[in-house]
Amino acid sequence: MTIINRYLALQIVMGLGIATAVLLPLFGFLDLLDQLDDVGKGTYRVKDAFLHTALLLPRRFIQLAPFIALLGNVVALGRLAVGSELTAMRAAGVSPARISLASLSVGLILLSLITVLDQFVAPQFQQKAISSRAVALEKSAALGKHLGIWTRDERNILRIGEMLHAGKAADIELMHFDDNGFLLTYTYAGYADFIDGDLWELRDVTTKTFTGNGIESVSTASMQWKSFLNPDDISTLTKSPESLSPIELFFHVRFLRSTGQEVDAYALALWRKGGGILTTVAMLLLSIPFVFGSVRAGLGNRLVLASMLGISVYLFDQIVANAGLLLHLNPALTALLPGLVLIALAGLWLRRIF
Repeated sequence: MTIINRYLALQIVMGLGIATAVLLPLFGFLDLLDQLDDVGKGTYRVKDAFLHTALLLPRRFIQLAPFIALLGNVVALGRLAVGSELTAMRAAGVSPARISLASLSVGLILLSLITVLDQFVAPQFQQKAISSRAVALEKSAALGKHLGIWTRDERNILRIGEMLHAGKAADIELMHFDDNGFLLTYTYAGYADFIDGDLWELRDVTTKTFTGNGIESVSTASMQWKSFLNPDDISTLTKSPESLSPIELFFHVRFLRSTGQEVDAYALALWRKGGGILTTVAMLLLSIPFVFGSVRAGLGNRLVLASMLGISVYLFDQIVANAGLLLHLNPALTALLPGLVLIALAGLWLRRIF
């Protein structure tokens, strides 16, 4: 039985490899075509487009993992079915459940790889791709040129116009309010250097103080300000939610909640990490009935049906996620619902087959 398990695992790994070799270059090519449209703008060149596409590959692999699991398992078990090897195994006493367990075992290895990539590899590569592209195109890496980064705590609102690099920002606005929500001071600084921890050195500073007698304006060359943001918070603010690792998302969601800010987009991105794992497990389960439930169907027919299922799942997941943000639904429910629904459907389908 151990030999059969090893053989099944090897075939499934090969199937996953084939699916990866097809899907990852395909979507990478589509990313490259999208980047080539910007070649010639600023200092963005063809080599930059190729580098950007290459740096995004770990993230694309994570995004495609559920579909790689589906198609890879269908390819592996479908080849065994076409060659009558599954029939021989079942005649030798190997149950469909035992064969399915081999798929799930390999799936656990795939999920472990995804977890490592999502925490330690994909975020760093994706953030490097975004920042280098923004520099070449002479665009802000935050919300767009002239829009800046907005954040707040209980009594302050801060706008950072542009992050020049990790230790320096430009076009800074700070609004300080009293307990009743009335504006007390407005401070504008041309530049800010992050000295140590949450201590900032503001330069080219103009401060306006609002009193009962009017507005007092004072200009200084520089002043120090103790910010409510630490360097990690500033770094996170300049990154899109999907480019953050699970740990970065967890701490950033906690920071946003502690300062009374909108957390839906970041909370949804965090919970979708778990939702992706559930969807991958669901795809592994759904791939099994494609083989055992359609014995007379050829491998090509199975792959077509699996592809259609994959597209339907992707659209369903996107619709649920966007509807959840639009309607302000619970992020955990929004992110986990598609995977849970698919696992339930797979369980019902497997009971009918077995």
